[in-house]
Amino acid sequence: MQFELTEALIDDILFSMEDQNGEFLLDTLEGMVVGGVESLDVFFEDDEADGGGNGNRYISLPEWDSASGFRLMERFITQLRNPLVREELSVALGRGRGVFRAFKDALSRYPEAEKIWFSFKEKEMRRKIHRWYNGLREEWGIEKIGDEPEETGDLVLEDFHFRPFRNEDLVQAEELHSQCLEEYRNALAETGTGSFTGVLLIESQIFRNLPEALGDEPLIHGPGGLSGTGLIAESANGDFAGCIFGVEKNFSLYIHSLEVKAEFRGLGIGEALLVKFLETRDPNKVSQVFLDLPSWAEGFSRVVLREFFQPYSVRYWLKLGDRE
Repeated sequence: MQFELTEALIDDILFSMEDQNGEFLLDTLEGMVVGGVESLDVFFEDDEADGGGNGNRYISLPEWDSASGFRLMERFITQLRNPLVREELSVALGRGRGVFRAFKDALSRYPEAEKIWFSFKEKEMRRKIHRWYNGLREEWGIEKIGDEPEETGDLVLEDFHFRPFRNEDLVQAEELHSQCLEEYRNALAETGTGSFTGVLLIESQIFRNLPEALGDEPLIHGPGGLSGTGLIAESANGDFAGCIFGVEKNFSLYIHSLEVKAEFRGLGIGEALLVKFLETRDPNKVSQVFLDLPSWAEGFSRVVLREFFQPYSVRYWLKLGDRE
């Protein structure tokens, strides 16, 4: 028997699919899910007592079991961009017993990633319901419905607040800057090039030689001992998530640091900081912007190219001892 797949019905089906303890059927005549604590036999008996005149009034819901849930978690991990969260969730899935609880507990420590998971899970389950319904429509000999439209916008970024850098942010900004430099050291060390402290000192000295920033804004002391301006990203809970800091001179803006805490990466915060910071600059006072990308962050080049940056120079580094 044909029925319409309404939003209310989709919600009921979603709820029933996730209830692993109950058994459910779809009443196509009433357009509602039935079952749960009741035996499904009573519904089949009603249908048979009706002589089957309602044409398979009760049908099974889309198949969804613990194996389906596990495969969904695996797919979520593979598309997650935050390496820190991805590693923790992979460890959770590697457990034998209690894997679902371990996955849930690991996610609970990262509210932003948890929100992405819930959105991902609902979208994937809705797609399964649409495929199931289209299979029925094919049996009925009628046209399939279109796919679910993709959600627009970044749900997670809506929870973040971006504000001007203040002097009281310096402690957290310096701490994050130190952590990022340490990651930089480790990234180069893994390539076998060894210590690169000298490179850091040279690059830091380049920025220290820049004169004070120009413009009407008050100068703020930022990471690396520089004075300039910047923006801060904060989570909905007021946690320091990342910052961007730059120095202006002679109609040029030099972006000294663009850094996001490890637990908040992969959410688009770095891109949002860059875009919003550029929007605060006055084109009458800044005609060009310079931004260095370390080799390990080359993936961010897609973001800067979208913002119409162009390659300006390539910096190579050599540890002279490696030539021996």
